Amino acid sequence: MLPAGVRQRQLHPRTLLVGMQLALTDRRPAHLTEVHAALTSLPRAGQERLGVTADSRGRPHRLTYRQVEHTHRVINRALAKDQPDGAPSPRLQHVCDQLTEASIPGAFKDASTSMAADWTDVEAWARPVPHEAAGTGTDPEACWGHRNVGRSIQEGEMFFGCYLSAAVMVADDNGEPVPELARRITVASPGHDPAAELAGVLTAMPASGITLGDIIADSGYAHRVPDTWANPLRDAGADLVQDLHPHDRGPRGTHHGAIIANGNLYCPATPAPLLQLVALPPAATTAEVAAHDQKTAELARYKPGVHAAQDTDGYRRHACPAAGKIRCPLRPASMLLSRDRPEILTPPAIHRPAAPS
Repeated sequence: MLPAGVRQRQLHPRTLLVGMQLALTDRRPAHLTEVHAALTSLPRAGQERLGVTADSRGRPHRLTYRQVEHTHRVINRALAKDQPDGAPSPRLQHVCDQLTEASIPGAFKDASTSMAADWTDVEAWARPVPHEAAGTGTDPEACWGHRNVGRSIQEGEMFFGCYLSAAVMVADDNGEPVPELARRITVASPGHDPAAELAGVLTAMPASGITLGDIIADSGYAHRVPDTWANPLRDAGADLVQDLHPHDRGPRGTHHGAIIANGNLYCPATPAPLLQLVALPPAATTAEVAAHDQKTAELARYKPGVHAAQDTDGYRRHACPAAGKIRCPLRPASMLLSRDRPEILTPPAIHRPAAPS
């Protein structure tokens, strides 16, 4: 029971969320003042339906800014952590997941299992604090982070705020086009690994009946800690499609005679130009893509095949590519293959041990 003379709070959480969406639709920042303005500018019927205008002692009463502020404060308190640490609470992340999933039209929920992942910087509205004073100030959950702003990492700059990570729907390999809708979003301070934060959100999707397929990511994800990015996603059924980190591209030495290049093992007689293949630029023509695919397919012939499954230590044996992919005098049986296969004219004078993966 409310004390006599106290008016009942009339703004429901769902109406506050509608107001935020209205403000964002008009490309306005979702400040509470803008939310209040968006709700009170609705047609009369819409205000009555959402509770923006309510009956108060027989007279209509319009929503006030203080009521907007109060409901926003109550929601924040209910979804916040007892000890803020720059990452969302499980309850807050669950609400965000539900809101994002509800934005996907029903016709497209099962149209694709593939998603493209990336993160971006979001500056805080609060005034930055010194690096050594992280966790203080008007926004104690914001932190200093690094952004490249479209340039190399050496030319990047620092910012004070959070990392926003998103997983956007993309077409499956050889599948039909789908709208590129954000299916999951999470925000955390730069004090947390953005890849690990997003991995926790994505691995929760199968429990909601959403199958994980290809997860496409750039080279920023290639050097993440496996236990917090690659391993949980693979365990959840996802296939990672990632750009190689620049440190892993091209030839990187040898292992038991096999050449290490682009994260794989290749025959020591592999033509050098094939080992120097790089990713095509976004504006590549159809002819350039076809030529690149042809060279990539030829390079794959020099890659040792998997000879056995991984053992208990995570190693596996590989077979020489001359066991069915290329013609090599060191394996007389391979010379019986058709001449459309590459032929090693100058075989390496080395032994051929089984190389672990």
